[in-house]
Amino acid sequence: MSDFEARLAELGLVLPEPAAPVASYVSAVQVGELLHISGQLPFVGGALVTGQLGDDVTLEQGVEAAQACGVMIIAQAKKALGSLDRVARIVKLGAFVNSTPDFTDQPKVVNGASDLMLAVFGDAGLHARSAVGVPALPLGAAVEIDAILQVSA
Repeated sequence: MSDFEARLAELGLVLPEPAAPVASYVSAVQVGELLHISGQLPFVGGALVTGQLGDDVTLEQGVEAAQACGVMIIAQAKKALGSLDRVARIVKLGAFVNSTPDFTDQPKVVNGASDLMLAVFGDAGLHARSAVGVPALPLGAAVEIDAILQVSA
């Protein structure tokens, strides 16, 4: 078990089976020392978290959904790399929050994923980020997050 997997266990988190793509793309592409992970949807208790922040999804549920996206990003990284020990840095998270026009707490929602990266990867989990409100996401998901990771050979 890698140090990163041990940190996940300490947090009480188990990596799920990485989700298969829902359309014509692949889950991860490595170019040089960068691993690009496609947008991941939030699964909590095996169910997709759907709905819209500012309407039928609370801020707390949104934060949990963002954390679930982060867990799936880590699962995809492990599948692509074979070991989380190859993760050198979380470079950037790109987050989309299904939200009403008057909802403006997208950054607070996305902290669910950002805080997870810091908890699991330590200083290597500090990253650049965007948190964008959108009117709809695939499958009605509440949140979708993609990632760019720096990896070692």
